Amino acid sequence: MDLSKERLEAWQDAYRTIRQQQGCLPALSLRTLASRNTVLIIMDMVNGFVNHGALASPRVKKIQPKINGLQRLCSSSGIFCLAFCDCHDPESPEFRSFPVHCLRGTEESALTEEVLKAGVDLIVEKNSTNGFLEPSFQRWLTEHPQISNFLIVGDCTDLCIMHLAISLKTDFNRRNQTSRVVVPSHLVETYDLGCHDAELANTMALYQMSLAGVELVSQIIE
Repeated sequence: MDLSKERLEAWQDAYRTIRQQQGCLPALSLRTLASRNTVLIIMDMVNGFVNHGALASPRVKKIQPKINGLQRLCSSSGIFCLAFCDCHDPESPEFRSFPVHCLRGTEESALTEEVLKAGVDLIVEKNSTNGFLEPSFQRWLTEHPQISNFLIVGDCTDLCIMHLAISLKTDFNRRNQTSRVVVPSHLVETYDLGCHDAELANTMALYQMSLAGVELVSQIIE
């Protein structure tokens, strides 16, 4: 790969432009969405990513109060709340790429007390980074064909958030159906670990989602 000074400067310029664009995102008002057509999806706000464990991150913990506030706002607006829980079998091949985390039946794989207290209508366990593929989620989508607005919050931006958001958007596109898959930049996060830089990962994941037609907003308000 050509890593000339000119190439590096071009990358830096592109990165700065993307960051500037993401810093000027609009807010989305729930009042513009029909509650019967909308779902709030909380991704992986589990103890293993929020409170303790090999992949727990203070960055993820920091967004939890804002997510709890959105849960209460959605509940008062009659919007359904679905939460994914990372929940792995001991033999999960994912552990070849990541440290062991969120084993099925352990406290790590459970939603945090704060998320549960704020209100969740349905919990979906997942054994991969792409919750879209889980049979129980596919059944829920089939049983709720009126849902076309998806508000996705939680972690990790560059993994489970991005995989679900792009899968949802492209599946609706495949069927020639209109959808709004919305990711608020202030309500998603990822982790710092080794060369995995959270700021870079967040920025580029949000950019990739926008290229796929996912709607980026800064936050979701009443």
